[in-house]
Amino acid sequence: MKNILGKAAPKFVEAAVVNGSDFVEEFSLQQFIGKKNVVFFFYPMDFTFVCPTELLAFQRHLSDFKKRDTEVVACSIDSKYAHWAWLSTEQSKGGIKGVTYPLVADVSKTIAMKFGVLAGEYSLNAENELEFKGNPVAYRGLFLIDKKGIIRHQVINDLPLGRSVAEALRMVDALNFFEENGEVCPADWESGKKGLHETAASVANYLTLANSN
Repeated sequence: MKNILGKAAPKFVEAAVVNGSDFVEEFSLQQFIGKKNVVFFFYPMDFTFVCPTELLAFQRHLSDFKKRDTEVVACSIDSKYAHWAWLSTEQSKGGIKGVTYPLVADVSKTIAMKFGVLAGEYSLNAENELEFKGNPVAYRGLFLIDKKGIIRHQVINDLPLGRSVAEALRMVDALNFFEENGEVCPADWESGKKGLHETAASVANYLTLANSN
C-alpha cells in the first residue's frame, strides 16, 4: 500500500456505467480537471453486504456533494456488466437501483494498484508462474481530488469497515474553506466554524487553548 497524498491522481481510462444504466467505454477522471473536486472511492465487490450501504449512502447525499462543486465516482474490480446488473436490481433485493453517479469497472485491477488499495499483489512463484497473494479486491479507499487533479485527502478502510459519508463531506468543506479563505482547519473543524491563520503565533495559541481543555 502506498501513500499518494499530495500527488497527482493516477490516470486511467476504463469502462463505466453512468446515470444508473448507460455504458461509457472510455471514462476518465481527467474530465473534471479544472472544473470539479472529485470524491473517488473504491469498494470490494458488487452484490455484497457492506458495499450497498455505502453506495446508497453516497447517493442520498449526492446533491450535498454537487452543491460543494464535487463529483462522486465509485470503482470496483467488477465488470461493467456486473455494475449494470447491480444498478438494475431493486434495493429490496440487494441491489442499488437509484444510484446515478459513475461506477468504474476495474476488471484488470490496475486502477486499484495505481491508487494503492488492492488487497493483495501479483508475484512469480518458483515455477515462474504468475500468482496472486491476498484478496483480489480493493480495500475501501477514498480519495478527495481537487480541481487541479491533486489528492488532498485519502483514507483506506479494511474490508469489513464501512466509511462515513458525513466525514467525506466534512473534508470537502474543509478543502473548499481553505482554498477560499487561506485559513487552515483545526481538529474537529466543521462548516461555519472559524479557521486559523497559519502562523507560528496562531498555532501556539491554538495549542495552548487545546491543552487547557
